[in-house]
Amino acid sequence: MSMAKEKFPLYPCIKENVKFWEDVYSRYSTRQGIIHDSNNLSRVYAVIDLVDWQAPNAAKTNSERIEAAKSRIKDILTNLGSGIPPRTAEERRIAGLFSNQRCSACNEARENIRLQIGQSDRFYEGLLRSGKYLAHFRQIFISQGLPPELAYLPHVESSFNPKAHSKAGAAGLWQFTRSTGKEYLTINHLIDERYDPYIATRAAAKLLKENYDQLQTWPLALTAYNYGRNGMLRAARDMGGYENIFKSYNQGTFKFASRNFYSEFLAAMRVAARMGGNPKFPFERPEATVTIQIKEDVSIGRLRSSLRISAENFARLNPALKQPVLDGEQAVPQGYLVRLPATKQGTKRLVQ
Repeated sequence: MSMAKEKFPLYPCIKENVKFWEDVYSRYSTRQGIIHDSNNLSRVYAVIDLVDWQAPNAAKTNSERIEAAKSRIKDILTNLGSGIPPRTAEERRIAGLFSNQRCSACNEARENIRLQIGQSDRFYEGLLRSGKYLAHFRQIFISQGLPPELAYLPHVESSFNPKAHSKAGAAGLWQFTRSTGKEYLTINHLIDERYDPYIATRAAAKLLKENYDQLQTWPLALTAYNYGRNGMLRAARDMGGYENIFKSYNQGTFKFASRNFYSEFLAAMRVAARMGGNPKFPFERPEATVTIQIKEDVSIGRLRSSLRISAENFARLNPALKQPVLDGEQAVPQGYLVRLPATKQGTKRLVQ
């Protein structure tokens, strides 16, 4: 199959980026920091050891180590840019990253030093969690006429953690922001469907389908998941195809994260496909469940009593319900689809 006909092509211009993210996901752990060039991901200057992030004063200790490493590398680049010959093994190795280039390239690179924390341990944990969801998610995408490989995207967004949330306000396994989420999900004072993995996956499928329908390629549609559809439509209008956008587009908030999003997806898909076939891994198993629709507003105490389900299991299976509902301060609203173990049967009086 030619690259033009592939759903998820590995363009020559992103090969080094995909390799970099494969290493992030499979080679380096969260106890390691990768110091690299933000524009050229093949330039890895150093890999530094970090302390356990849960240890006392870990943030301060790691910040000091990171800043010291960045400062050391910047000094080396400054010397190389001034024409000073490399003397140490580290200096020679870094100089080798700029072979056949002018000294000015080292000076320019000083402004592009970036840290990436390794993710291999987090990715492994996400891979185990994905065992619970992946088959179901693939079916959701297939049912919408979409590539089932899209089910791997939560490895990039949340490491398959349904409780994930970001500083920017994105939440759930698919990391919907509140504003985007409201276009596809119910988000109010009682319910936040971003936290329900199955409902959120159906919403993600709808969003990705709309992206693809307007942008016509999966590299653009996936990048739009991060950058926004309107932004990618403008980029495609100004630059043409994905490769031109990747190489040259630099408008608005299209920075490192958006430029690398498709590369991260390809890397996550490759690593997950390699590791996912290992039968020795203790993957979480899918849980058989049923959903029943509430006919009228009902208190959670009455509902749990009728369904004979513990508070813990009810909350676990219905993560979209907010705390005031789970605490009994607000009723479970009419029309809500309650998820239960497959062995449970709903009552005719409360459900339809």
